Amino acid sequence: MSGEKAGGWLSRLKPDWYIILIISMVALASLLPARGAAAPVFGVATQVAIALVFFLHGAKLSREAVIKGVTHWRLHLLVLAATFVMFPVLCLGLAALPGAITPAALAPGLIFLGCLPSTIQSSIGFTAIARGNVAATVASATASNLLGIALTPILAAVLMHTQGGFSLESAQSIVLQLLLPFIAGQLLRPWVGPWIAKRSKMVGYVDRGSILLVVYSAFSEAVVEGIWSKVSTLDLARLLILCCVLLAAVLLITLFAARACRFNKEDEITIVFCGSKKSLASGVPMAGVLFPGAQLGMILLPVMIFHQIQLMACAVIANAYAKRADTEPQTS
Repeated sequence: MSGEKAGGWLSRLKPDWYIILIISMVALASLLPARGAAAPVFGVATQVAIALVFFLHGAKLSREAVIKGVTHWRLHLLVLAATFVMFPVLCLGLAALPGAITPAALAPGLIFLGCLPSTIQSSIGFTAIARGNVAATVASATASNLLGIALTPILAAVLMHTQGGFSLESAQSIVLQLLLPFIAGQLLRPWVGPWIAKRSKMVGYVDRGSILLVVYSAFSEAVVEGIWSKVSTLDLARLLILCCVLLAAVLLITLFAARACRFNKEDEITIVFCGSKKSLASGVPMAGVLFPGAQLGMILLPVMIFHQIQLMACAVIANAYAKRADTEPQTS
């Protein structure tokens, strides 16, 4: 039994194939970036892909999932405060550290990381493994992503404007590429929702394939602009350490906050997993709209590194919670 548990624990530590594909897109763009006449083609394809991603999000989103946990307002407020208040403050602090600690070229990406909404799929998955409040996780993560469509651009505008990382003129792009497709998906949900539900696997491929295209296009332009001459191996190592420190801080803060507010164990698990994560699925297309292509690769590096670290760490934590649930009764 212990061997089987150890095997399952180790399997959850391994990066999944999608993370490998994302890293492969970075490698492909580094070796064979889109140049010349191909660059505008990939640019248009990327814009269409971003709009498609948010249309599918709007069409897939169930209004019942949002309504179902709304009454648990204390939990949701704590998760939203962690996602859109605590995270940005911590990331601003890391970005303000001396260049010897935080590379100046990667500081805007750290700030953008702090502005992103929480994840949905992995938050629900880890909560289920840990035997937490899955229903509250669905509602809280969904609310985070809904609000993130508006809050992430606003936070980016406020926190990054002075660093040249965001222009208010991009508001039109946000409306056209994010909000309108999302609203269209919601409005058409009664007609396209059942069709999408029956083809969830195909839609998942489209969703993930769109993100791969955005990553390749972003890093192609970044490589042409000389990203790897601006970021050294030492910079990447420092970024890795910063992301580990950031994740450890948010995990501890959300844990102690949940216990200080006297939430039961199931709600604590929801708060820890929803409040400590940042969405790569939302972050990549949003960055594609908000930032110029030459800057996009540098913006996405912290997001991709943090995403992989959070999956590995939360796999360990979910396993620990699951073992504790076997031996300790849940408090009310």
